[in-house]
Amino acid sequence: MRAGADYEAAANTRRTTGWSPATSDINTLVFRNADTLRSRSRDMVRRNPWATNALDAFVGNCIGTGIKPQSLHPEPDVKEHIQSLWLRWTDEADATGLTDLYGLQALACRSVMEAGECFIRLRPRLPKDGLSVPLQLQLLEAEHLPTNETRKLENGNYVRAGIEFNGIGKRVAYHLYREHPGDALNPVFSTELVRVSAESVLHLFRPVRPGQLRGQPWLTQVLIKLYELDQYDDAELVRKKTAAMFAGFVTKNAPEDSLLGEQNPDANGAALAGMEPGTLQVLLPGEDVTFSTPADVGATYETFMRVQLRSIAAGMGITYEQLTGDLTGVNYSSIRAGLLEFRRRCEQIQHQVLVFQMCRPIWRAWINTAVLAGALPVGDGNYDVKWIPPGFAWVDPLKDIKAQIMAVRAGFKSRAEVVSEQGYDAEEIDREIAADNARADTLGLEYDSDPRKESNDASASSGDANL
Repeated sequence: MRAGADYEAAANTRRTTGWSPATSDINTLVFRNADTLRSRSRDMVRRNPWATNALDAFVGNCIGTGIKPQSLHPEPDVKEHIQSLWLRWTDEADATGLTDLYGLQALACRSVMEAGECFIRLRPRLPKDGLSVPLQLQLLEAEHLPTNETRKLENGNYVRAGIEFNGIGKRVAYHLYREHPGDALNPVFSTELVRVSAESVLHLFRPVRPGQLRGQPWLTQVLIKLYELDQYDDAELVRKKTAAMFAGFVTKNAPEDSLLGEQNPDANGAALAGMEPGTLQVLLPGEDVTFSTPADVGATYETFMRVQLRSIAAGMGITYEQLTGDLTGVNYSSIRAGLLEFRRRCEQIQHQVLVFQMCRPIWRAWINTAVLAGALPVGDGNYDVKWIPPGFAWVDPLKDIKAQIMAVRAGFKSRAEVVSEQGYDAEEIDREIAADNARADTLGLEYDSDPRKESNDASASSGDANL
């Protein structure tokens, strides 16, 4: 039997002294620390410009102008009606009336990043409310679901961190505070918990371990570093500010002597003196003037800050340039490589979290409500949908457009896929092109950009030769 550990990282040595990580499951860890992590994350986002910018960068790339649906209904007339009805409803979706559906997407995404999770309550409405589809959405912050609400129920169900499960572990309800528990200025403030069916609540969070029930803030790994780096940067600023307040110091032979146009003492008893341009000041023997030489922040300040901010950017899943806005030393290849990796992460969040947990159930609830309200035909129930995230703009779009043309001509992808990658509906684009062409033909207009004109064939061929 060997005395040493099979793995160096598992050995108990001087290097690992004090390293005793918890062996609890993810839910125990999250439930114990969620409230503290959430409050510190919110505080950091309120106060720290890097944290705020990181969230804005991620939301801007993941949501942009919205993750939009494209109906796959086989009948063109029904499909067009679905898209038109959905477009009208997006302006009515917010129960508070502050934004549209895509604004709610951005708000939910930001809440998931800042607090670790977000809840969306589906609110059916009455026909008399005058909505195109009698359904609205209400966003609830993570604090509405208490982490300490854990108990066994008489019907055999059990509640864990505010979520009620049945005997086979299926979510059946959420026990939500009627009002935000931190809203101390609310005149109708209440700590009452309300049981809401799980069919009416969407729970958005990014699971990082199997079996995870609730989310953790995305800033968790960098909260301490952000907090201390912000303090350090502020300390350097205050140190420079304090040092710059002193222009110089005067040594006099006697306290009653007047030097350099000395004024009467100020309210704090300090005598002040000043010099004007062109002054030739004669000093008495023994008198001296010493000018202040404030210490610089040091040659390593910029390097130190850059290294720390790169660590923070890595912990938050974005690039250093997105976190800071610093493009020093960046070239086309380096920024493209960084953006490619970042956009893979965005696509993962878009499809595995935002589309799956938010967009799909909202579409399903909207379709069912619209059919029941008579706004859509029952038909064969073929209301499948394709979700189109916002397109990503490249640093050099000319190169990417040429690459897309080559891929389509080689049969590696379709035009519809290229258009979808840009965040648009291919069928809508085709209709717009057809309308533009018909209008140009009616008015007798010709443009160099019209690919139907034979005069463009030569230029297109010559352009292809350079690809």
